[in-house]
Amino acid sequence: MVELANEFAPFVQIDIMDGLFVPTRSIGAADLQGLDMRFKWEAHLMVANPLRQLEAFKEAGATRAIFHIESQDDAGRIVSEARSLGIGIGVAINPCTAVADVAPFLPEVDVVLLMAVYPGYYGEPFVPEVMLKVSRVRAACPQVEIGVDGGIKESNLMEVVRHDVDTVCVGSAIFNSGDAAASYLRLTRLAQEG
Repeated sequence: MVELANEFAPFVQIDIMDGLFVPTRSIGAADLQGLDMRFKWEAHLMVANPLRQLEAFKEAGATRAIFHIESQDDAGRIVSEARSLGIGIGVAINPCTAVADVAPFLPEVDVVLLMAVYPGYYGEPFVPEVMLKVSRVRAACPQVEIGVDGGIKESNLMEVVRHDVDTVCVGSAIFNSGDAAASYLRLTRLAQEG
């Protein structure tokens, strides 16, 4: 997918799954070392202990790491460690997690990522109720970047964009389309029109 993304994407979110926090396992920082990535990228750490992995992903070239508030590590320590490493930091929340659980950290992070799927499997169905959280996050911290991740495709992209989000993370609708570059351009155009 890296070679494919090199053809069209200026920025990519790479999902990191440890088989503990989520049931599936993907790549790690060592797998990304030395790859020819012509895009900037962030690591979405769907892992039980993100604190232990921040430095490795910075060394691998990530510009930002996003951890889950539901992980086993202390959120304050994760944010502090990321800042000391000079890497951007974001916090993600699963569909069943309340915005109140991340509210104390919103002024300290660069982005809050609202999961619109239950993480762990590629191509999961979109959970529309998650969009109700956008206004709650915006009210709690107007300056924080708000992203939505999971289950987004042409049929629901406009609904997501209309909720005043800053970023939309799309995976399977691009990479399973048969023509990733064309899908990326079409989705980007639709998002900009919305």
